[in-house]
Amino acid sequence: MVVWARKGVAVECCPKSWITGESQALVEEFFIRRRLASWDFVELSARQVEAFALIEGALAEEKKDGQHNTRRSSR
Repeated sequence: MVVWARKGVAVECCPKSWITGESQALVEEFFIRRRLASWDFVELSARQVEAFALIEGALAEEKKDGQHNTRRSSR
């Protein structure tokens, strides 16, 4: 039985269980830094910069999809 599906990907168990503590910490730090506008990349590790870039790209894609779906449903 599928419990989660998104953009052609489906899983039979909760995807949250696949998230590591480190990944969760990076996501939380991303949103905190974003809210505080604290992007001093000199103080960040390469791993943090890469994670933040991936999160930013995924967030932009989700926002684009949401806007697209909103326009489509309002027709």
